[in-house]
Amino acid sequence: MSSDSAGPDWKPLRRASAHELVIEAIEDQIEAGALRVGDPLPPERELAARLGVSRAGVREAVRVLESQGVLRSRPGVDGGTFVTPVPREALTRFLRLHIALSNFALEDVVDARVVLERASAVRAAEARTEAGMAAMRDALAAMEAPGVSREDFNAADTAFHSGLAEASGSAVSSALTVSIRTAMRGPILEAMQRSTSWEAVSAQLRAEHRAIYDAVAAGDGETAADLVDRHVRRAAADLHL
Repeated sequence: MSSDSAGPDWKPLRRASAHELVIEAIEDQIEAGALRVGDPLPPERELAARLGVSRAGVREAVRVLESQGVLRSRPGVDGGTFVTPVPREALTRFLRLHIALSNFALEDVVDARVVLERASAVRAAEARTEAGMAAMRDALAAMEAPGVSREDFNAADTAFHSGLAEASGSAVSSALTVSIRTAMRGPILEAMQRSTSWEAVSAQLRAEHRAIYDAVAAGDGETAADLVDRHVRRAAADLHL
């Protein structure tokens, strides 16, 4: 082979900082199943000694993983740093920020909602968990209250779709659906505030939510899926998202 032939473009590797190595070590333990929800990390001094890094590196790694919703610190006698059981909050924050930064096109977000909520509707019609059905009923009552503000209507709309996901009994689908709908809460409220035909739009939204609930309550998953598909797409179009 000639010396001037094209080949791999080798470049120096970036040297990982201490906290990145600690993050990788903690993630490896979680992925291996050695660390589970609720498990504590070793104390800072002990973990630093085991990993052969500085305590500052451990502190920074814990800070990063806390911001990602993976760890949670608890002060006090029984305190420490634990693997968190509530990653949904971090997922919602992540999606909300990326949507605000326009890293995800709203059309793509709508498509993702449709896929998730169609599946949720089918499963909800089968499972009909009481908590989820109750959440949908409460949301309907809030949306149908006389003189409801656009902000309160939007909050009830979010609660309805969260309840639909919860009624499905699928923890993963529920977490993703709730995260995406909650992340969209701001843009949807802005669109509602801009609407010049809000009375007609809100009446249509109420009717669509009621029809979705009725289909789920009747155990008709396919109808519920079709209704939620049309609802999500029509709402996006009517509100000019």
